[in-house]
Amino acid sequence: QVQLVESGGGLVQAGESLRLSCAASGSGFSLYAMGWYRQAPGKEREMVATITTGGTTNYAGSVKGRFTISRDNAKNTVYLQMNSLKPEDTAVYYCKSPASLWGQGTQVTVSS
Repeated sequence: QVQLVESGGGLVQAGESLRLSCAASGSGFSLYAMGWYRQAPGKEREMVATITTGGTTNYAGSVKGRFTISRDNAKNTVYLQMNSLKPEDTAVYYCKSPASLWGQGTQVTVSS
């Protein structure tokens, strides 16, 4: 089973950027598609971005053009570059693979 630890969240102002990291331990990281998800207070968890083992990406419409997901299989890490952040991006962000459980997530707060 793959264990994931998210980091890189914080408090920023609207228009600023953050880069989230998700470090995986255990074997088989490169064998799995990876995804970033988020959950805002009082809302359902939603998909933000996914990346396949071959590097094909998919984004939620609300973040397309602002967020970029990438992975470094040599470092067992997946990233989420978030630019032009908006207050509605405020949420706890999680990474996930089919072989992992949900982690603790990392809080992103965007002030207006």
